[in-house]
Amino acid sequence: MSSDRTVLVGDVGGTNARFAIVETEPFRITDRLELETADYASFDAVLTAYLDRLGPERPHAAAIGVAGPVTGGRVTFTNRDWRASEDDLHRMGFKHALLINDFAAAAFSVTGLQPEDLRTIGPELPGIGGEPITILGAGTGFGVSCLARYRGASLPVATEGGHASFAPQNAEQMEVRRILAGRFGHVSIERVLSGPGLHNLHVALSEMAGEKPATFHAAEIVQLAEAGHAICVAALDMFCAIFGAVAGDFALAHGARGGVYIAGGIAKKIEPILARSAFRAAFENKGRLTYYVEAVPTRLILHDDMAFLGAALALQKFGVLRG
Repeated sequence: MSSDRTVLVGDVGGTNARFAIVETEPFRITDRLELETADYASFDAVLTAYLDRLGPERPHAAAIGVAGPVTGGRVTFTNRDWRASEDDLHRMGFKHALLINDFAAAAFSVTGLQPEDLRTIGPELPGIGGEPITILGAGTGFGVSCLARYRGASLPVATEGGHASFAPQNAEQMEVRRILAGRFGHVSIERVLSGPGLHNLHVALSEMAGEKPATFHAAEIVQLAEAGHAICVAALDMFCAIFGAVAGDFALAHGARGGVYIAGGIAKKIEPILARSAFRAAFENKGRLTYYVEAVPTRLILHDDMAFLGAALALQKFGVLRG
């Protein structure tokens, strides 16, 4: 499978590395594989493991979304002590190579999503066509990007917005921030909105309740919250409220009157909880600019392969793959 219209695509984060082959005309995904990054010493090692399973027939082009800032075709991963470069991909035999921030890839994917790929959180709103779109989401970290749009032109913009400072919205959140500042110094959005972030919220709320914090992972906290465990319920409720407030902040920062699109693994796993939570109320709570965000739709991305779609579309955008 080495035609000019096939691409090796990847989505490599702090926990998992997902790879596949994409046929671009029509769009079709084959040869999927998900690997745990903890099992590999480097980016090259995990990609080589996929290539070994793929066999000798492989595409001439690779487009890989990575969880970290990409500069000059190079990345140092934010939540994994790995480095990667487009030069490395060329040395591995790819004629065309693209490393792209994973949320920039998510922004590219928005243009290829269908209505069935989305679910509205909050009121059904049309948004304003041609206006910017914010894409954000929680997983191992917290990613943020923007699809900047103006008078018919569009360009995905990668950011490191997840490392902006967490801004508490009430006294309880302020106390959580105080406790986390004692542990981390700077308390970023990612420290509270991610898998480890949900754990951090649980630890802080346990301390505030005078209880010894448990070593629950995010999935365990969600399960226990659904079973009625009080501190887990409180942690998940706070997570959703902070998520909404942060989404509203970025809607204002990006002028995202085209909508806010929610990606990342956690949101899909807690969709029913997110839908009935304080997410949307916190999103709209923007004082004098409440009217502005009230008109902005918030949509959960359901497409399982948005990262692959976005990476392939990015390669097309940069002129490597043309019809």
